Amino acid sequence: MRNVSIDWIEEAAVESHISGIAYTLQDGECTLTWQWPENVHAVYIYSYSVDHEQSIEERPAKSMKLYTREEYKSAKGYCERLETIERHGYIVYPCVRQDGKLVAIKQEDEDNRIQFSAGKAIIKYGIHYRKSLFSKRQSVRIQITSEVHVKKEVLCFVKKEGSLPLHKDDGIVYPFVHDFEPGRNEMSEIEIQKNEYIKLFFTDGKKYGQIYELMPE
Repeated sequence: MRNVSIDWIEEAAVESHISGIAYTLQDGECTLTWQWPENVHAVYIYSYSVDHEQSIEERPAKSMKLYTREEYKSAKGYCERLETIERHGYIVYPCVRQDGKLVAIKQEDEDNRIQFSAGKAIIKYGIHYRKSLFSKRQSVRIQITSEVHVKKEVLCFVKKEGSLPLHKDDGIVYPFVHDFEPGRNEMSEIEIQKNEYIKLFFTDGKKYGQIYELMPE
């Protein structure tokens, strides 16, 4: 539902442009700072989880906070405690007076927004092999324990003949078919050759390594 308490106008004037947005994060406390244009004395701040970003039309009122220049000076920024370990984001919208009322400007660029990881969630995994004495194959069960919900696209497992895979491309890559819920997740058993080994990796180490820490049990 549209946040009817906020009136929006398109950005037209450079002098109302927010820039220089930055953050510091210490012990879960985030302090957001930015450069204020001379004619702007209030802003709306959109605070959101990157995985659940909403358009202006969809945002609930509680996700948009009116913040004045005086409050900013007093607190030396905008301060918020983050109770999350997911990637978090902020968008700061300048506000101006128009026809006697406060309106928010739709500034749609990179100068007024920032995203960062609020902490790393731990993902632990166990790989359990069950071999039969007279069979050329073995059964494998993968167990994943996570602190948070993890999308199936984050992880993959790699199978290699003769030794454990050293990285994602060191063998045959297999995707997962279901997301992982917080807590313990048991995968269905799979069968592989007796001389094959399996290991878990991020599908994109650079991207997901900033959000999660993957470790064997």
